[in-house]
Amino acid sequence: MFALRRAANPLRISVFRLGAARTCYTKSDILREDSQHVVSSCFHTRCVCGKCILQSKRFHQSQSFHEKRFTSRGLSSQTGAKSSGEDEDLEDGFSELETPVSDVGEETNVAEENVEEQISDLELSDNDAEEELVEDSPNEIEFSGIDSGNVGEDSPKRRIPSELFKVILAASPQNVNGALEKFVEEGNSLGRTEISLAMLNLRKRRMYGKALQLSKWLEENKRLNFAERDYASRLDLIAKVRGLVMAEKYIGTIPESFRGEVIYRTLLANCVIADNLKKAEAVFNKMKDLQFPITAFACNQLILLYKRQDKKKIADVLLLMEKENVKPTLFTYKLLIDTKGQSNDITGMEQLLETMKSEGFEPDMHIQSTLARHYIYGGFNEKAEEILKEMEGGNLKEHGGACRALLPLYAALGKADEVGRIWKACESNPRIDECLAAIEAWGKVGKVEKAEEVFEKMVKTGKKLSSKCYTSLLNVYAKHKQLAKGKDLAKRMATDGYRIDPFTWDALVKLYAEAGEVEKADSILQKAVQQENRMKPLFSSYMTIMDQYARRGDVHNAEKMFLRLRQAGYVGRLRQYQSLLQAYINAKAPAYGFRERMKADNIFPNKTVAAQLAQVDAFRKTAISDLLD
Repeated sequence: MFALRRAANPLRISVFRLGAARTCYTKSDILREDSQHVVSSCFHTRCVCGKCILQSKRFHQSQSFHEKRFTSRGLSSQTGAKSSGEDEDLEDGFSELETPVSDVGEETNVAEENVEEQISDLELSDNDAEEELVEDSPNEIEFSGIDSGNVGEDSPKRRIPSELFKVILAASPQNVNGALEKFVEEGNSLGRTEISLAMLNLRKRRMYGKALQLSKWLEENKRLNFAERDYASRLDLIAKVRGLVMAEKYIGTIPESFRGEVIYRTLLANCVIADNLKKAEAVFNKMKDLQFPITAFACNQLILLYKRQDKKKIADVLLLMEKENVKPTLFTYKLLIDTKGQSNDITGMEQLLETMKSEGFEPDMHIQSTLARHYIYGGFNEKAEEILKEMEGGNLKEHGGACRALLPLYAALGKADEVGRIWKACESNPRIDECLAAIEAWGKVGKVEKAEEVFEKMVKTGKKLSSKCYTSLLNVYAKHKQLAKGKDLAKRMATDGYRIDPFTWDALVKLYAEAGEVEKADSILQKAVQQENRMKPLFSSYMTIMDQYARRGDVHNAEKMFLRLRQAGYVGRLRQYQSLLQAYINAKAPAYGFRERMKADNIFPNKTVAAQLAQVDAFRKTAISDLLD
């Protein structure tokens, strides 16, 4: 039974309407705690008799979600006139969700995500809590309407090829409607099962544009009696292809009788995908205003978003769940355990694990991997190895699914021998995800030739590989600054006819940036954005280039990259401000109005950023300046 209770000092925050909880400062606008430890200072979970007690050390008045809108601001300085190229207009974003979802946009970003979403983080920063480790795969919204129909996860129907899907796949984007009309004219069946199979395959391949065309054609031609989840599926596709604004407009066209909780939670989930904090909070409040029940799914989405952007506000969600008697799911515990680990609160992480077990949940492979990873980063290698042995279960052949998780974790421990042992256990008949993990692991321990051997083994199977296989090896080359090999692999990828996706762009950007060719990396990113059927580049792609400009003290190009991040929808993250400040510091240039820029984005500095702000303050007093004054 869920028990997150207030301690002797209860939180003085209204949980009837979630607000943007912000700490009020008396003498300074600077947040005194480092963001790495902000969770433990704002909410501390300890276990007493198997129950969780929420202790608030620092929580103050909260603001409403309906805050002042962001006011666009210009560059802090015109220092440095070098340009890396023209600015681009971009679209919105991506993350991972809770339930098995449908997809991550073809015309939008793939991801954290996040992108995430492998055991190692796509966008992990040592100093910033906004960048998080992403899940094993991009989770998506699960629809029982068009998308799933009667096609169960274990049903053999999932393996039956869909004739409708083949027709849509063969059609050009401009002729999907014509292909559908012809399909029907030829007397082919167009039942819900066939439609479900086609939609499932389109989503699986992230072909959201064609999936949206199919959904629109079905609705307009009345080929299917739409239920609420069918409308939710359509809404999800619109959000992925056309953005949140168009998705909201579509809700207004849905018959009121079908405008239920599923519709709004779909919109909420896509706000989380887009990393749009204000919009997500507004949708959540709208659901409360419409008197929809508060569900674990909706709360988990907010926790997921706050985990990236504002960990202090997780306490608000937990209190709301307690008040509404919403029981946490396994995913809730996954998020909280990872949050504690990111804050380096190993004791709190372990206490949460015990509480989770007392509530009847057993740690799955993902939670075990999360625990091991945080033990490794925290320097608790012995504890990490105990977890890894548990994951092995004494017999890798019986626990073959553990290989994928074990390979990068043993690599993080620097144990090349263990990486070799695990790989040997699955080498005779490896799955694709195990091969990808092996490439990553061999790269981490510096065995580039071993990573190449795994890649060639995959190629020799004769099967059509995913672009991820090439991207994994590209990342290894980038890590070891092997530019020539990376170029050859990229050419080979193009020759073999593989699509270049955001993960590939990210690997190429890192390849050139790590080799010192920052302008070339910048050029690659610009070309990626300008493609006709573009997908949004990853946050880490922009930050890789921005960090390089910051190291050079190239304020002009760092500011341009900052602007491009905003245009791409990556707003409200402390990480990009931190990098931009470093550019000013290295350029020895003052950054006028920087605090105001951060306030406009509702961003508050942590300890590290506060020190940076002090260095670029043009009006700061020093012993010499006092004497001269």
